[in-house]
Amino acid sequence: MGPDVFRLCDVVLDESIGRSTPDVEHERAVAIFDLIEENSFEPVGHAGGPYKLNISLVETKLVFTIKTEGDEAVATHILSLTPFRRIIKDYFLICESYYEAIRSSTPSQIEAIDMGRRGIHNDGSQTLMDRLSGKIKVDFDTARRLFTLVCVLYWRG
Repeated sequence: MGPDVFRLCDVVLDESIGRSTPDVEHERAVAIFDLIEENSFEPVGHAGGPYKLNISLVETKLVFTIKTEGDEAVATHILSLTPFRRIIKDYFLICESYYEAIRSSTPSQIEAIDMGRRGIHNDGSQTLMDRLSGKIKVDFDTARRLFTLVCVLYWRG
């Protein structure tokens, strides 16, 4: 089996939460597109996909439901959002500053805010990788894109 069996072929965010602002919807669309284009996703102990991932929020839990391309159930992982709360809150605050800066600030101010935004995003991505450890193996870029989607879901919820 080639390396393409340990990848996502489809990602769906729970739509029952509703839509958000155009900026957030744009982030969601880009993250899903980038994630499907390039990812590394290996449910521990499973022979191979490609996989479909449904991400949802149930109460205060993050739910990853994994199926094969043929809709065969692979696993459901439920993660507490508690370790992500502060990071997501900080990320939202800096994103608001960033979107505001894009409209009215100098390139150097925008760049400074964007560096801070990336730093917080990296922290969230590492936290997600740590939380998935032993359940799903992902590379850092995949974790980054998944973290963006977790933020989008949280933003709406």
